[in-house]
Amino acid sequence: MEESAEKDIHFLDYWRVIRGRREIILAVTLLVVVTAAAYTFTRSKIYMASARIEVSDDNMDVAVFGRIAPSRYDPHFLRTQYEIIKSRSILNQVIENLNLQRRWSDIYLKEGGELSQKDCYDILYNLIHVKPFRDTTLLEIQANNEDPEHAAELASAVALAYRDRRLTSKTNMIQRSIDVLKNELKKQQEIVNDAETSLETLREELDISILGVGGGMYTDTLKLQGLESSRISAEIDMTVRESRLKEVLKLSDEDLTTALNFIIPDPTLAAVRNTLIDTEVSLRLALESYGPSHPDVKRLQAGVDELRNRMQEAISGLKKGMDADYQIARAKYNKLNEILGELRAQDIKDQKVRLLPFQRELRNVSMQREILGALRARVAQEGIEVSIPRTPVDIIEQAVAPGAGEQVSPKYVLNIVMSIVVGLGLGIGMAYFIEYLDTSVKTLDDVEKYLGLPVIGIIPQKVRPLSEEGPDGPHAEAYRLLRTNMQFANKGTVGGAYGVVSGGVGEGKSTTLFNLAYVCAQLGDKVLVVDSDLRRPVQHTFLNMSNRFGLTNLLMRDVSIEETIKPTTVPNLHFLPSGQLPKAALGLLDSQRMRDLVKNLKARYDYVFFDAPPLMGVSDASILASEVDAVLLVVQYRKYPRTMSARAKRVIDNVGGKIVGVVLNNINIMRDDYYYYYHSHYSHYYGSSNAEDDGDSGGVSAEDLAQPAEQKEEVF
Repeated sequence: MEESAEKDIHFLDYWRVIRGRREIILAVTLLVVVTAAAYTFTRSKIYMASARIEVSDDNMDVAVFGRIAPSRYDPHFLRTQYEIIKSRSILNQVIENLNLQRRWSDIYLKEGGELSQKDCYDILYNLIHVKPFRDTTLLEIQANNEDPEHAAELASAVALAYRDRRLTSKTNMIQRSIDVLKNELKKQQEIVNDAETSLETLREELDISILGVGGGMYTDTLKLQGLESSRISAEIDMTVRESRLKEVLKLSDEDLTTALNFIIPDPTLAAVRNTLIDTEVSLRLALESYGPSHPDVKRLQAGVDELRNRMQEAISGLKKGMDADYQIARAKYNKLNEILGELRAQDIKDQKVRLLPFQRELRNVSMQREILGALRARVAQEGIEVSIPRTPVDIIEQAVAPGAGEQVSPKYVLNIVMSIVVGLGLGIGMAYFIEYLDTSVKTLDDVEKYLGLPVIGIIPQKVRPLSEEGPDGPHAEAYRLLRTNMQFANKGTVGGAYGVVSGGVGEGKSTTLFNLAYVCAQLGDKVLVVDSDLRRPVQHTFLNMSNRFGLTNLLMRDVSIEETIKPTTVPNLHFLPSGQLPKAALGLLDSQRMRDLVKNLKARYDYVFFDAPPLMGVSDASILASEVDAVLLVVQYRKYPRTMSARAKRVIDNVGGKIVGVVLNNINIMRDDYYYYYHSHYSHYYGSSNAEDDGDSGGVSAEDLAQPAEQKEEVF
């Protein structure tokens, strides 16, 4: 759970960096803003005039041949046009029309002379801008210049030059096309004349007869088409008769008798059939009244038999007649087919020998005539179109000189706002970069992660000795909390000898030791402060006491212990100065006398605090760390790299010292809101306690002193 919490980065972590490095951010921002402001207010004012034009295809104003397609939005066409507007041909025309070479020479060449056309073009190209309007065919030609009148003149001149170019270029192009078409028309007329002469000569040589104007039909072809039509009619007639004969032969005599009237509507056969039907009806009626031998029955029976014989003979004759008709139709078809085959063979031969060359020449004449007609129509059409007026460019708005205060550059508000934004961005970026390069200890997590030690005290910035601030000072509570956490970290053991060390010089270990001893004395403990920093002693300055005799004299056995330990103005607090360190006394701390002294002092006092020199470069601190019961490692906030504190920890571990915890010192509470919350929390609580109970001078409740170790981590 702890590892995952370390990996999670909250927004407040970024905010702490910004707040902690706000001086850098403000300095960079101010530098950028001042630079941008100086640049902005020293630049010349630039005015912009614009002319708005409508651009369309090169269509005629009046439709002569068909409809004029409406103009539509074409981004590629518009992109091409506003590139043309800034082309060399347009801008050079503007330079010539406005005589800019002479006029600009007085402005840009102070020493005299005349600008070249190329230099004028480069200047004008940078002054002219073309802006399209989305989803329209409008373009805006913008001209920038320090003189508003001249800017309007340039924009209008570019619009006019572009319009004139569109008009003249289209007219010239059409006129060139007409000249080319006329030349091609003369050539084509000669080709047609030669082709017609060649066609007539070939027709006479091949003796080809043609019906119709222009060689529409050949006589042989007409004859062949007539025979083909007759053959088709004969084939249809033969097929019909053949189908009818086959259907008749499929029917029985009785079915044929019934269907006879539908096949061949013959009145004689129809009368015989009707008489047969009537006689058969009379026979059936007679049989119902008389017997078969009755004379009337026999007469009717004889009539029926006679009629049936006649009907049978008629049907047989019908079949023979239909067969004869079919044979005649077939013979006719075969003959026509034979004649047509002979004519086709002859026609094929004629096609190859006579008609094919003639038709080829005839097609050539027809094609050349069509080309000639198309050329004549095109020449006439182009001649009409060239005289029709066109408006490919319409100037919608003329350029007007802007008034005073309407400059487009410099933009004061925008530049200042942008400089603030850019400055803040650069400042924040630099703050994060410096924070990235800063490897000092900044948070409790840094201590726990890189040193593997608990933080038992957080001391704010600008702390003075509590002998000056008093027990009710604004920073006293931080040391009371340090004392409580020190007891819990030492597993509840009260008292003992403690060494207060640091990795480097100036990390605040001496002030931390004195204030911690002061708080312990205020809470009733018998405390001794031993200034064991023999090279740079400072504890006597906090108490305004003499440093003439002290620890060095005691270790050299010049004086007794009772003579060197001095009471202070603080109740329960005693002081053992360092004393003067003669050159011959170097290495005094590394002796059996020092070990005996530590045991003696522990027996006399509840707490004995040794102020040791820095661990880096001085051996005295490591010696003291091995002799005392526990060591408090003081690490100054954002001062030295983490590697120095880690090295100090390894030095203590190597000599067998016991580190009870880390005191994170000199924290800028107002800069880092992480610690500000902690400090303001217990300061407010301390102030509230005093308001409720004036008699409680300590300001710390018994509940605070008994705070469990697991709750400490939430505080720090």
